[in-house]
Amino acid sequence: MQRRRVVITGIGPITPIGTSARGLRDGLRAERSAVREVTRFDTSPWRTHIAAQVDDFHATDHLEARRAKRLDRFGQFSVVAAQLALDDAQLDITRENRDRVGAMMGSALGGIGFAEEQMINFLQEGVRAVDPSVALKVFCGAASCNIAIEMGVTGPNSTNAMSCASGTIAIGEAFRQIRDGYADVMLAGGSEAPLAPLSFGAFAIIRAMSTRNDDPSSASRPFDRARDGFVMGEGAAVLLLEERSRALARGARVYAELVGFGTTNDAYHMTAPRPDGTQAARAMRLALSDADVQPHEVQYVNAHGSSTPLNDPTETLALKQVFGDHASRLRVSSTKGYYGHALGASGAFEAAISAFALHDEWLPPTVNLQCPDDACDLDYLPGHGRDARVEHVLSNSFGFGGINAALVFRRA
Repeated sequence: MQRRRVVITGIGPITPIGTSARGLRDGLRAERSAVREVTRFDTSPWRTHIAAQVDDFHATDHLEARRAKRLDRFGQFSVVAAQLALDDAQLDITRENRDRVGAMMGSALGGIGFAEEQMINFLQEGVRAVDPSVALKVFCGAASCNIAIEMGVTGPNSTNAMSCASGTIAIGEAFRQIRDGYADVMLAGGSEAPLAPLSFGAFAIIRAMSTRNDDPSSASRPFDRARDGFVMGEGAAVLLLEERSRALARGARVYAELVGFGTTNDAYHMTAPRPDGTQAARAMRLALSDADVQPHEVQYVNAHGSSTPLNDPTETLALKQVFGDHASRLRVSSTKGYYGHALGASGAFEAAISAFALHDEWLPPTVNLQCPDDACDLDYLPGHGRDARVEHVLSNSFGFGGINAALVFRRA
């Protein structure tokens, strides 16, 4: 069976540095971190008091009030990001065969923040104070199911919960649905709304997050010698994927072509990456093989780069295994210095940024990289972004449970 080609024609981001395709691009060009002191709840029980909040999102700016009320923040992020992607693609979903349009999303924690609110209501006021729809709002599958219901699309649908790689996996699986002929159009990405006391505190308890509370804007510093953990973020991003010939036939603007996907598992530890990086490297090799792209053909890598002591050197090691002598010529950056780590949404943010890098011919910097770790000795683009025309981009995501995922993009 001949594999069909898949292109990205719409991007719908809701991020701490900007909402909509234009908003995210402007936020990247500003080269500033959005990390600040948390203002939504009391962080005093925890060691960490900072996060990257989406402060300018109001669901009723995008949805009718009654529709917005039916969704928690996680669900609102999912549906609005999907609508932004459709708008950006200028695709009228009502004119499509909606059996051939699907939705695939990723989320590490789903509606856990809303669940926390309802538990407080229950403990303080009893069962009558609990939202009767809580069971329908908190499960991760609500992301793709709410998109399907709102858009009326009846094609392939799923939401995976594979931690910080889930957005990337969702996009990769949606890519396969179109490539292999099961769908013509897919809405794919990740959504995360984890900024609630216990959800936030759970990561503080295991000492995974930065405690640079006195200097929040420099706390997320991937590959830097002074990094001390990740900074939690929130948001969503959805990509509109289309079969290439139909996209071109309707005159769609194409950001990039998605050409490869690979995923593996370390089978090593729930929180620590496999020290030798072999399975992270294998995920990249699988994605490159799937794309029929040789390592020397990749010019830019959007790294997972979580700003944690263990991840960053392990990812560097894995990149060297995959790219060999070419690794020293790669341009690599982690964009989490801008917006922290939005868990399952991060891979979707970074897929969007990878597509922008190809389309706009500009590579974003690693914000806050001032003194690279000796074990992180590649060209991680410190300082400012670079104007560059590249042909292939690799984007990595790694998550709890040893999940590794990679996507390969080609210039349209």
